[in-house]
Amino acid sequence: MADAEREIEVLEAHSADAAFWEDQRTAQSAMRRLGELRSRVGDWHRALAQADDLIDLAGLVADDPALADQVAAEATALGSQVDALELASALNGPHDPADAILMVHAGEGGVDAQDFAEMLSRMYLRWAERRDLKAELLDSTAGEEAGIKNAAIELRGPFAYGFAKGEAGAHRLVRLSPFDAAHRRHTAFALVEVMPEIEGDTEIVIDDDDVRVDTYRSSGAGGQHVNKTSSAVRLTHIPSGIVVTCQNERSQLQNRETAYKILRARLLERKLREDAEERAKIKGEHIGAGFGTRIRSYVLHPYTQVTDHRTDTSVGDAQAVLDGAIDPFIDAYLHQQIAPAESAT
Repeated sequence: MADAEREIEVLEAHSADAAFWEDQRTAQSAMRRLGELRSRVGDWHRALAQADDLIDLAGLVADDPALADQVAAEATALGSQVDALELASALNGPHDPADAILMVHAGEGGVDAQDFAEMLSRMYLRWAERRDLKAELLDSTAGEEAGIKNAAIELRGPFAYGFAKGEAGAHRLVRLSPFDAAHRRHTAFALVEVMPEIEGDTEIVIDDDDVRVDTYRSSGAGGQHVNKTSSAVRLTHIPSGIVVTCQNERSQLQNRETAYKILRARLLERKLREDAEERAKIKGEHIGAGFGTRIRSYVLHPYTQVTDHRTDTSVGDAQAVLDGAIDPFIDAYLHQQIAPAESAT
């Protein structure tokens, strides 16, 4: 809470400067951030006041034992409220409130990896429903035999990026392969990227001269029109080497707009990662492998269990996880992010 209060002081000081309002877009973004911080700090102050009242009430139990049940119930409710506030405190990044674009890529493992990528894509769509987030499949490329080679999913709603960002990394599947005639155990991998999506973000400016635009015929499903016209779009951002393709929509213009949306998000994620790495170097902190780091294993044979390797969180019902029940992993990851910040203070 102390960090939030300090940031409020800084933002309030900036807003008092007339020059601050010259850039309306930046000013409005800062004011939204100020409102979020004030709301969060206000929730903490109300919880602290409730705790003080509860302590006073508990002091009366000795004289009136009938109050014991009320004190216990209010303590349980307050504990749940504080847990939620602590979890929310991990969502303190400047882009955490933003919408997100989540990309799933089939990795090593052949057709099993492509099937796994489709399983993960479905898992995130189901999770979004559970979180009351709006999810849209922006693009996907079908595999040769089964599954998908990659997929891009847009997640819209409060703190979509903040909740989803910890899913970035390599995911591993261990199971008896349905694509192996001998039904042997196979291991497959899929990679997940999570990027904040901010419309008109002033941090990312794309020069049209830096982007090569290619059009081609869509190779996926979509009917006669999609497959017979050059509606698919490939963007190559020359300075970074980032390549984005989109072929889901019927219109080349729609595919182009979606591809630029994904490119902008990937460039922003790249910038955020580079900034974090630079800060870590200055502080002398260990820098992890990032995108290529294996974060979670989904074991379906010889037993069923999903384990997050960063937090050691395990869930035995693997099918429920693949149906979208991934909040235990997300909550554990966010709580883990709180601990280093608290130890630093």
